[in-house]
Amino acid sequence: MEKKDLLVIGSGPGGYVAAIRAAQLGFKTAVVERAEIGGICLNWGCIPTKALLHSATLYHEMKDAAAYGVTSEKVSIDFPQMVKHSRTVAAKLSKGIEFLFRKNQIEVVPGTAKIVGPTSVQVLDAQGKSQVLESDRILIATGARPRAIPGIEFDASKIISSKEAMTLTKLPQSLAIIGAGAIGVEFAYFYATLGTQVTLIEMMPQILPIEDSEVAQVVTTAFKKKGIRILTETKVDKIIKNKDGVQVLVSSKEGTTQIDGELALVAIGVQGNVENLGLEEVGVKVERGAIQVDKTSYQTAVPTIYAIGDVIGPPWLAHVASAEGIAAVENMAKQNPHPIDYQSIPGCTYCQPQVASIGLTEAKARELGREIKVGKFPFRANGKALAMGHVDGFAKLIFDAQYGELLGAHIVGAEATEMLAELGLAKTLEATADEIMQTIHAHPTVSEVIKEATEEAFGRPIHI
Repeated sequence: MEKKDLLVIGSGPGGYVAAIRAAQLGFKTAVVERAEIGGICLNWGCIPTKALLHSATLYHEMKDAAAYGVTSEKVSIDFPQMVKHSRTVAAKLSKGIEFLFRKNQIEVVPGTAKIVGPTSVQVLDAQGKSQVLESDRILIATGARPRAIPGIEFDASKIISSKEAMTLTKLPQSLAIIGAGAIGVEFAYFYATLGTQVTLIEMMPQILPIEDSEVAQVVTTAFKKKGIRILTETKVDKIIKNKDGVQVLVSSKEGTTQIDGELALVAIGVQGNVENLGLEEVGVKVERGAIQVDKTSYQTAVPTIYAIGDVIGPPWLAHVASAEGIAAVENMAKQNPHPIDYQSIPGCTYCQPQVASIGLTEAKARELGREIKVGKFPFRANGKALAMGHVDGFAKLIFDAQYGELLGAHIVGAEATEMLAELGLAKTLEATADEIMQTIHAHPTVSEVIKEATEEAFGRPIHI
């Protein structure tokens, strides 16, 4: 292969976006990928899980449809078909990325990459054939994998990761989920909705530990209504496998107990794929499992080698990797892009009720000594939410008391993940409370809760 301007290792949402942007800027670009085009997010993460969650939500709503004047003789689930649908969606999107690569004249090199010099990458294909590729620049976008509990390894059978959880051949009768971040909570919702007895275990004082505490409480209440057993401030000490499933031994301030389940899903987070890349040999620095980079240029200690996404540490989010990929490539091209504001990264959890947030929580703002005004508006006071029958939740906005600047936004409820974009744009534009209040929101829409939460913060709510 001829020498490239940019060689990207990994085709996930960081790598493929960076490659396309590089091609748009005139770089001769190639991508090395050892598995499916599109990476973990597209094939084994964000996209297929949302397909599964949509199936679960459809099932839940159809069961309760009689209240809305819609009846059917029998509503049942076809679990293998749900899994098949999610895999079909992932495959279609992977093919879509392949099309975009062809459209942008990006060469794809299948195989496992190892950096053997500042501008050289060795690629070993599935047949054992090796070749060395040359490029002016190398961009590492190898993503992450599920993190195991120390001393408790995945076996893909009884102790599973999120990958196995989305491709089971039959619905488990019982499931212990360890870790109640976004991944654990989403799978808890999915399986509990379909009838699995779910126990959700979390070391921190609340599920969704990085979210606003009031938001987490709404989800906790909704989950308990679904029959999900929630154990917080609880540590997993051991998992014992037996012929019937697993025994999860846990400890808390109440003492020790045993949770029996057909399967144990470990969802305690991810770790970057930094191993076997030849990083140390060429001088790239790795600390605590993360490649060290300049957070403006995304250059490593080796000027010709860059890194983005999960391999450079948190936040481990697909949209962050994409943004970093574009920023890295535009810096290579001397485009002088605007630096990423890591204090304004949106986060979404796609259970029901949905959770979406950006910026500071109320607790964090107070901890930082900010003088704030907080506005909260409940979904049950919103006409569209009432019409849809989705009345759980609220929008909570945090403003600077003096200037009215939006500091943080937290939504739990119907369509929360879609509504967050308005607040992300507002935060980027440094919008004030006055400007949000002056923006006419269409009626009836769920998005009216944003305007009304803003009004509530400044003592002028209309509908509460």
